[in-house]
Amino acid sequence: MIRRKIIAANWKMNEDYDQGIKLFSTVINLMDDEITGDQQVIVCPPFIHLHSLAELSKNHLQISIGAQNAHQAESGAYTGEISARMIRSTGAEYVILGHSERRLYFNETNELIAKKIDTALLNTLNIICCVGESKKEREAGQQFEVLKKQLTEGLFHLDEMQFAHLTIAYEPIWAIGTGVTATAAQAQEIHQFIRQQINTRYNEQIADNIILLYGGSCNPKNAVELFYQKDIDGGLIGGASLKARDFVDIIKVCN
Repeated sequence: MIRRKIIAANWKMNEDYDQGIKLFSTVINLMDDEITGDQQVIVCPPFIHLHSLAELSKNHLQISIGAQNAHQAESGAYTGEISARMIRSTGAEYVILGHSERRLYFNETNELIAKKIDTALLNTLNIICCVGESKKEREAGQQFEVLKKQLTEGLFHLDEMQFAHLTIAYEPIWAIGTGVTATAAQAQEIHQFIRQQINTRYNEQIADNIILLYGGSCNPKNAVELFYQKDIDGGLIGGASLKARDFVDIIKVCN
């Protein structure tokens, strides 16, 4: 099974408006000059950039824009929140849900993430859903149990047509900003496990088609080994996506 490679950028809470436009414009120019493959690039900036980046990317079919979060309600008295409908109205096509930082800092549960996924799908957004285990869970040998629970409670309520709008990103939380690096073999083991769980819940065709991303401190140096693992279809890139040269070099791995 040959799946299209996806490289997604998560800028997190970085880049003011002008900085974001400059960074994105530089990425586009470098891609125009250097990218020859058909890999898909998804850029997920802060909310303030969504509309402008969607406009800038209109003539670049390989590039899509996504948000970093969405509220579970369609609308209402939720001061400071952004709805899926609002995101879609900017021209963005994707949203990241279930990111480890949302789970950790904002206490987002699997059940809440399931509600957010439902609302995002109702508003025709494609979803990058994050799963992953902590250092404590990994050291206790609980990684497979944790991942199975996240998948079952957060995603597996979807029917087959809904599930087709998902991309899953594995975040080894224990290897992000800790000085510990997940090996390509460790990453492949988890991606294979995720694909097996999807096969069990749905079927082999859906499991083969689902795109699985690696979201653990990916950079131009380790991207080659990671992306050529059988079950890894690209990456959700954090810090390296804030440097246009590094980000495009990661994209080039998939040429």
